[in-house]
Amino acid sequence: PQPIKQLLTAAQHSRSLCMRRQGEGWFTVLRHCDRTNLIFIERHEDINHIRLFIIYYLHLHSNSIMKFSVAIVATNLAVAAEAADRRLSYEMIAGYKPESQVTDHCAIDLDQAAIERQLGLSTNESFLNAAQIYNNGGNSKSYAQVTLTEGLASNINKGDVISGKNADGNEISGKSYDDYESATKNIKVLYETTDVQASYVECQVGSLKETNVKGCFTADGDLTIGGTQHAYTYTPATDNKNDRTIAGFSTGAAAKMLNGCPGCPYTDFKYFNDYYGTPTYADEWVSAALEGRSTTFPRNGNANFAQYGFDGRTQAVKKGTAYLNIFMYVIREFEDALDDCKETFMQDNYNSVNAWDEGVCFYTGSIEGADGVTEDGKLLHQLADKRCTDYKTCGPEGIDQAGKAKVNYDMFDMLALGKEQVMSGNCPGARNTVKKITSKMYIPMIQGAMRYAYKVEMLQGGETEKAEGATFAAAVLPRVNAESSSAASTIYNNLSVGAGSTDFKQVKAAFESVYPALGITCADVGGLWNEGEKAYYPGMEPCGDGVSTMDDSSGAMISTGASLSLALVLTALF
Repeated sequence: PQPIKQLLTAAQHSRSLCMRRQGEGWFTVLRHCDRTNLIFIERHEDINHIRLFIIYYLHLHSNSIMKFSVAIVATNLAVAAEAADRRLSYEMIAGYKPESQVTDHCAIDLDQAAIERQLGLSTNESFLNAAQIYNNGGNSKSYAQVTLTEGLASNINKGDVISGKNADGNEISGKSYDDYESATKNIKVLYETTDVQASYVECQVGSLKETNVKGCFTADGDLTIGGTQHAYTYTPATDNKNDRTIAGFSTGAAAKMLNGCPGCPYTDFKYFNDYYGTPTYADEWVSAALEGRSTTFPRNGNANFAQYGFDGRTQAVKKGTAYLNIFMYVIREFEDALDDCKETFMQDNYNSVNAWDEGVCFYTGSIEGADGVTEDGKLLHQLADKRCTDYKTCGPEGIDQAGKAKVNYDMFDMLALGKEQVMSGNCPGARNTVKKITSKMYIPMIQGAMRYAYKVEMLQGGETEKAEGATFAAAVLPRVNAESSSAASTIYNNLSVGAGSTDFKQVKAAFESVYPALGITCADVGGLWNEGEKAYYPGMEPCGDGVSTMDDSSGAMISTGASLSLALVLTALF
């Protein structure tokens, strides 16, 4: 029947839907799943080339199940869309299941790793190399800038397929980076990416010092564009470039977070813009540290990195890139998902889901792998796991000294929930989830700032520890300042670059004074743990509320979703 066909068509694109019948045999996606006429749909993997859908029909009244019937619908695999098969093949991201191809986005952590390798050499040349990678990238959104001998034979559109050969004569696929008119000679070709993270792209050049040209076009030959051969030339070492860079997350921030988006200005970005006085605060911090100069923020938070040698500047750069540039761009992607979220048909929410998946990538990176169990990750997921060992906030209950951070357990529960919300058009629910996610993301920054305040004062921390404390503080000061300018001033005066002295108790008290406003608690942050003594460092014990801010309903929704699979709301299907 047509209603069943439509149901299956919709289900091919998602593991959850909320729908209501609209006329005979037609349905519209709802904003909310109410408590009447619920239908849960459980999608199974292929069984002997058969796609199996089990539909549970429940009529709920006064929280009681009044009627329960089951229909089993088997469809030939050919009926199930190939897109669904591809979607099922996307690799997990630290336990998160993406619904779109985002391998190229996850690879931004490879730029972070390349920057850190250069910083570790501690020479003027290596810092220049790190700056080039920071500004020009090498691992994400790779494209070739080629020159056609005769120009295009006809107009081409952005996304049109373009193919050529690599140096070994193997075919390389890409697509037009933009719209180009006939006779144009200089064009950009964006290299094709795959669903497999380990081999997502085989042309990684940019400003990297260790390059991979296996999947790059050969220096000259023919490109097939619109069925026509076009002779071309370019220089692989310099004309293979990247349009996604860590610097770009900040230099392009104004147009994407302040005044160029439907939801602009984004709340947390505005905190940072208002505090520092510039939308490019992250780039200014990192660039100043790379160059060994003072920042030029118009308002607050300046730092003079001329006071540091390579050790201090290294910490300011590598923590700045991850915890200033990338941190805010993670939030931006979730906000972008909200901008794209539509309370209509689910298929209208692909852009929203894609943005959500990208946010997970930028939070996690590629090095974390499918399960997120690693010690060499470079981004925010790894930071949370590191800090939980310092604060005894690991494990699902946040009471263990080792393992995955409770922050990450909570984050990935909410990331899964938020994905389902934007997929089903529950935009208000997703907005509430983003607020909770953002609050959680500040916890490791606070832990880091307090940890280094203690190390500087009590454990004779030197330039490295001072730089780490200053950078962690820079990553959270604007958020604190939005709630209490006096608390922010206390933290800055104790942890800023060149601070005359550091009083860790003042720093701790200042942070704790704004926990409720930030949506976090003492239990979320924990206390600085001395594993050798099996006790908290004196004065760094957890403060006293002991209540997690993780909304119980979020966990319940995840658990319910896992046990019952995914939900559809329809009226009178049968």
